[in-house]
Formats: sequence, C-alpha cells, structure tokens
Amino acid sequence: MEGKSFQQVMDKFRQLIIYEEFDMIVAIANGGIVPAGILCRKLDLPVYMLRLHLRDENNNKIFDKPQLLKEIDFPVKGKRILLVDDRIKTGTSIEFAKELLSEAALVKTFAVNGTADYALYDEMCFPFPWKL
Repeated sequence: MEGKSFQQVMDKFRQLIIYEEFDMIVAIANGGIVPAGILCRKLDLPVYMLRLHLRDENNNKIFDKPQLLKEIDFPVKGKRILLVDDRIKTGTSIEFAKELLSEAALVKTFAVNGTADYALYDEMCFPFPWKL
C-alpha cells in the first residue's frame, strides 16, 4: 500500500483553511499527536492529550469500545475544541472522545485521512510518513 510523502502531507496542511476559532486542540493519543503538533504551529493554539486505547500498533481492534487511559486533566467546559486524530475510519474513537468532551461549547474534528469536519484526505487507509 503506497503512502503519502511527508512533503505531500505538509503541502495539504499548508493549504488547509480553518475558518472557525478554537480555544485549544485536543489530540487523540497516540495517532493524533503529530497532526496536532503541526496544527498547533499553524493555529498557535495549546495542545492537550486525550489518551484513548482501541487498536494495537498494527491498527487491529483490541477492544469493543475505546478505553480512557488517563483522566482528562485540562479545562473543557465552555471551550471551543478542535479534536484531532490521524485517521477516522469507523468513527468509534472520535465519537467516544466527543462524548468525553460534551461540556465543551463546540467540538469540531480534524483527521489527516477520513471523514471529519476538516480533513486532508478521504481515501483508503494509507501509511503515514511519520509512522515509525
């Protein structure tokens, strides 16, 4: 399966226009960490981690529903949040994360690949250029 080059993905990040204003970025760890870091630089927003576990390192589902690994330790109530993950395939993790962030004033989603409010690609899954 052919992936995208780092330059191709970065070009898409540069072209991305986000019209809404957010108070923070929340990355679904671990997949959302790198894209959240890039968006942090682009949007000049703080990044917080939402540590969920659903799949193994080969992207195989190991739980029926996502598991929260660490309690939320950042302010959520009334905040405008951009929720970031690397890919949204089934929506299981992103929907669970939105439930956890339900006290926020606004939660919009971002994915490098998949169906989200903001997405760089919506293609068959491909390996990310930063995955080790």
